Amino acid sequence: MKYNSRLPLPVLAVALVLLVSLAIPASSCTEQEKTSLLQFLAGLSQDSIAKSWQEDSIDCCKWEGVTCNENKTVVGVSLPFRGLERRIAPSLGNLTGLQHLNLSYNSLSGGLPLELVSSRSMVVLDVSFNQLSGDLHELSYSTSVQWPLQVLNISSNLFTGQFTSTTWKGMQNLIALNASNNSLTGQIPSHFCNISPSFALLELSYNKISGSIPSWIGNCSMLRVLKADHNNLSGTLPDELFNATSLERLSFSSNGLQGILDREHIVKLSNLAILELGENEFTGKIPDSIGQLRRLQELHLARNNMYGELPSTLSNCTDLIMINLRNNSFTGELVKINFSNLENLKTLYLAWNNFNGTIPESIYSCIKLTALRLSYNNLHGQLSNGIGNLKSLSFLSLTYNNLIDITGALHVLNGSKNLSTLLIGLNFMNETMPDEDNIDGFENLHFLAIEECQLSGTIPLWISKLANLEVLFLNGNQLSGPIPTWIYTLNYLLYLDLPNNNFTGEIPKELMNMPMLTSDKTAANLDPRIFELTVYEGPSDQYCTCIAFPKALYLNGNKITGEIPVEIGQLKALQSLDVSHNNLKGPIPQSISNLTNLQVLDLSNNNLTGEIPAALDNLSFLSALNISNNNLEGPIPTGGQFSTFPNSSFDGNPRLCGRVINKNCGLAEADPAVGPAVSVVYTDKSWDNKVIAVVAFIVFVGVGVIYDHMVLSRYFGG
Repeated sequence: MKYNSRLPLPVLAVALVLLVSLAIPASSCTEQEKTSLLQFLAGLSQDSIAKSWQEDSIDCCKWEGVTCNENKTVVGVSLPFRGLERRIAPSLGNLTGLQHLNLSYNSLSGGLPLELVSSRSMVVLDVSFNQLSGDLHELSYSTSVQWPLQVLNISSNLFTGQFTSTTWKGMQNLIALNASNNSLTGQIPSHFCNISPSFALLELSYNKISGSIPSWIGNCSMLRVLKADHNNLSGTLPDELFNATSLERLSFSSNGLQGILDREHIVKLSNLAILELGENEFTGKIPDSIGQLRRLQELHLARNNMYGELPSTLSNCTDLIMINLRNNSFTGELVKINFSNLENLKTLYLAWNNFNGTIPESIYSCIKLTALRLSYNNLHGQLSNGIGNLKSLSFLSLTYNNLIDITGALHVLNGSKNLSTLLIGLNFMNETMPDEDNIDGFENLHFLAIEECQLSGTIPLWISKLANLEVLFLNGNQLSGPIPTWIYTLNYLLYLDLPNNNFTGEIPKELMNMPMLTSDKTAANLDPRIFELTVYEGPSDQYCTCIAFPKALYLNGNKITGEIPVEIGQLKALQSLDVSHNNLKGPIPQSISNLTNLQVLDLSNNNLTGEIPAALDNLSFLSALNISNNNLEGPIPTGGQFSTFPNSSFDGNPRLCGRVINKNCGLAEADPAVGPAVSVVYTDKSWDNKVIAVVAFIVFVGVGVIYDHMVLSRYFGG
């Protein structure tokens, strides 16, 4: 049987226990059991189950979430997602027949009663996704009695401490332990397999566990799942680890592990379905022996220091669904891999390496492929017509290669009807943006990036057909002419990025009617398939969906003239506005004060005149402001956020004054056109430059305009 990552072992174990142990509900329960349940209820805040339990005060077997067997004994209490708060009463431990307790996905706090862990009947205990706390030592119990507990899930809580030999002394029957997403310390426990010979699953991800991987794991003959990613582990993979030949999932991503994948050791894990070693410090090549792992479904080696050519034997792993080798130093031509053997492949992620040559035709035989990312390599040539075979493709990133013929590329891509994300910037250098009526077929496109290509021409009319478009990057080209008025007809467009082109004319007033920017109540037309891989990479991989992007309008670095339209005040959902480095004139419209969601405002390096509207101090969310290098005059507002902005936000406006820049507005400063005048300048040491605002501006604007770089998991999948 193949390992199914969508149905992990804890779920299988719970289901099996429930099927075996829980019978058809009986008609009543004992008085002692009813009392224990009511004591449990009394310890909680009032919630949805209280009414249900009180309506039938006699028969607790009919209470919501309570299951009894044919002997009128309570054998199950299942109350997930009920909004339960406060503490778990130890009285549940008095239910002598209770085999299954599920209190997951609530807001329970306090400790986990030892009476539940050491129950003489409990088989499955699930308290995951709560706010339970306490040290693991509190669960220690000195006894020679064997507890029947088989599945324990305490994940996603606030538990601390470390595993000791006494913590789980009585758990000789334990099969699965999930303690991930807590604050556990110490080392990976070294006694589970010795205590429980049937132990099969250990999940410790997202904790603070350190030290090396213990060699005892090799003695775990039944261990199927071992996950300890996102911890502080160091050292190498011990040779003994590969003696655990029943392993189906091995996950040590995001640690400090190093070493190489030994060709002789890796083949021992013949049952391995998922190998996750990404974000470590592994070096060396992928061994040829990887091809002997015929059950391998997912291979994650991203963000390591691995190098060399990919072994051709990788195509022998015909069950592969995902390959993620991003951010390494792999080289060679991809044509050496026969991808046509990988008919189950859905995600291929080879970005940020040094692959060269052309995109292999065999990739286009992977008809189940939904996400293909080959960006930041040295691939060249034209896109083949074969890419049209990928009918399921929804995510395609080819950014930063040496591809040519953008017109041909768009024509062959329009056959991928499910394409939602298309990232092809930093290719097609100095070509012309195609403006042909027969470019269509992108009706499901939500994200389009054709940036930094130095393309000439205008914004093409075919983009107006992209009815579902939400994010558009065309920055860093040589596009010219006026910004087309039809852009406002793109009903879902929330992020328009047009910097560093040669656009002329005025800012179209029609843009002030963009539906996604005029109302913060308008929701994005999100499709869950859009971002199967993150669009922007960075420490947090935060931009996984369009909704993570600020609603933004970037027109900076062009040759736009005229005034900022007064109608700009209609864009009430706008969070970031940058029209800097243009030839704009006239006043700053007071209507900008209506943009109460605005966080970044850059009007610098224009020819704006007049005073700064005092009403702008109502922009309480404004964290970055730059109006430098204009011809503004008069006092700088002192309320709201203005006192937090550095002097550099106002530089290059000699007629501005105010406490913010330590310039008294009582007397006029010299006007070069008129002659010298007396000015009084005072200093106030309490008004130092606020560097925080500068940092916020750089980070926020930088992330917003630089696509597919190392500043912009959990992606979909295991």
